[in-house]
Amino acid sequence: MQPYVLVMEDEDALATLLQYNLEKEGYQVVVAGDGEEGLVQVDERLPDLILLDWMLPKVSGIEVCRRVRGRPETRNVPIIMLTARGEETDRVRGLDTGADDYLTKPFSMTELIARIRAVLRRIRPGLADDRVGHGDIVIDRVAHRVKRAGKEVHLGPTEFRLLDYFMQHPGRVFSREQLLDAVWGSDVYVEARTVDVHVGRLRKALNLPDTQDPIRTVRSAGYALDLEG
Repeated sequence: MQPYVLVMEDEDALATLLQYNLEKEGYQVVVAGDGEEGLVQVDERLPDLILLDWMLPKVSGIEVCRRVRGRPETRNVPIIMLTARGEETDRVRGLDTGADDYLTKPFSMTELIARIRAVLRRIRPGLADDRVGHGDIVIDRVAHRVKRAGKEVHLGPTEFRLLDYFMQHPGRVFSREQLLDAVWGSDVYVEARTVDVHVGRLRKALNLPDTQDPIRTVRSAGYALDLEG
């Protein structure tokens, strides 16, 4: 089941970026450009989570949050506020109004995805895929553990995020640049060669005795998690 995320954001470029990245992570996404349209969308279909910009036209983000929290049928919908307002008093006001989390612009997509998963896991655990399996590899996001063929595999934080991303898209080939954006974030400068180093570490950790190499290298294209042989 794909969680449905309603994005209320009036900045077109950011809204497009949010929709692209969330859909890439497997979420269903609808974008509303102002608070009034967002409330209409909430009435039409109850979202599993709302990404809510503070400074929305027509109806402000704070007012949207207040109205959503004030109705019995929507009061339990998770809300993450996105805003350029970074003052502590603004954060407190947003949380007091009923937001479950708060992210100040600019933010990395990696952090946003992590916050969404955390909120869904806490509030709607049935929608958060805490355990993902592919072939004989199982990743547990809550315990931050990986097993292969029933044996514990010890990974560093970056290798864990790499594997997590591969596990969400088994068989798909990703370029170094795509992996950099997804795992390190588009706002962090890291050389493409760094991807090779971490993929090498991940491959070494996963290559247990009598197991198939799970990482496929595609020349001039990138890498894929592929256990189909």
